[in-house]
Amino acid sequence: MTQTLTLRRPDDWHLHLRDGAMLQGVLPETARHFGRAIIMPNLVPPVVTGAQAAAYRERILTALPEGADFTPLMTLYLTEDTDPADVAAAHASGLITAVKLYPAGATTNSASGVTDFDRIRPVLEKMAQIGLPLCVHGEVTNPTVDIFDREAVFIDRVLDPLRRATPGLKVVMEHITTADGVDYVQSANGNLGATITTHHLIINRNHILVGGIKPHYYCLPVAKREAHRVALVRAATSGDARFFLGTDSAPHADPAKESACGCAGVFSASNTLSCLAEVFDVQNALDRLEGFTSLHGPAFYGLPPNDATLTLTKGAPVTYPAKIDTGAGPVTLFDPGFPLHWRVSS
Repeated sequence: MTQTLTLRRPDDWHLHLRDGAMLQGVLPETARHFGRAIIMPNLVPPVVTGAQAAAYRERILTALPEGADFTPLMTLYLTEDTDPADVAAAHASGLITAVKLYPAGATTNSASGVTDFDRIRPVLEKMAQIGLPLCVHGEVTNPTVDIFDREAVFIDRVLDPLRRATPGLKVVMEHITTADGVDYVQSANGNLGATITTHHLIINRNHILVGGIKPHYYCLPVAKREAHRVALVRAATSGDARFFLGTDSAPHADPAKESACGCAGVFSASNTLSCLAEVFDVQNALDRLEGFTSLHGPAFYGLPPNDATLTLTKGAPVTYPAKIDTGAGPVTLFDPGFPLHWRVSS
C-alpha cells in the first residue's frame, strides 16, 4: 500500500559544503531537498571575519544549480582573536546566523579553534547581548580523555561552566552522540538546543569496527554504544522542540577516507530524508518527522518555517548512487545498511 507524507520543506542546521570543486559537486545534493542550511566555517583558512563569510556566501550562491531555491545561513569560526565588533556588525547586517566554537584539534580543520576559553568571553557576552546563537562542537581534546568520553566530559568541564558564566547565551550542542547529551539538553532551562545527525540515529560504534574497519562510517564525534544511539532516536522522535536535524553531512573524496589516516566525516545529504523517514516510521513517529526536520530548528533560531512543502512516498525500495562524482574526486554516500522505502516524490 502506498503512503504519502507531506512536510514543510526541511532545513539542515549543520552542513559542510567545503569549497571549490567539492562545493560545486555536493551543493546540488543539499539544494534538491533543503530550503536552508547552517554552513560550517572550517575551511582552510577558516571563515573568521564578516568579509570572509560574505565572500564564501557568494561562492555558494554562484555554485547553486539554476533555479535552485536554497539559502545558505552563514557562520563565523570563533578564535581567541575574534573581534566582538566584527561579529556584531556581521549579525546586524543579516550576514551571519551563528558563530561556531571548535575546541582546537577536535575535528576536521579545527586547528585554529579555542584553547583558552577565558579569551572568548567578550565575544560570548556580545553574542548574548545581541541574541546570536553559539554552535558548539562538544568534545574536549585532552589526550588523557578517552575518545568515547569526550562529549560527556565537555559538558561537565566546558559547556556547563560556559553557560553559567554567560546565562543569556543561546547555545546549540551540535551533533550530540550520547545519552549524556540528551539528558543535559532536557535538564537545561531555556536557551539550549541540540542537533542530531542522520547517521548517529542509525549506526553505533560496532558498524565502524566489526568485521573490518569501515572508513565511511568514521566521523567525529565518533559513533558510540548502542544504548546511546537508542537515546538519540528517542530524543529525535519525541517531539521535543529542543532537538532538530543537523546532518553534519561532511564530504571527503574517497582517497582521503580510505587511507592510513582517514578523514572523519559522513556524507548523507542525498538520502537523509529517506533515511529519517525510515527511522521515524519504525518508531511509529511519522507525525513528528516534520517537527524534527522542518519546524524545531527555525523556532530555535527565531526564523519562520519554509513556506514550500515536500512530499515523501512509501513504496518499493528506492536506490541512490553509491557515490557522488565531484571535481575533487568521488564521494561515497552514507549507506544505512537497510532498504529505504521512502522517496522524495515532490
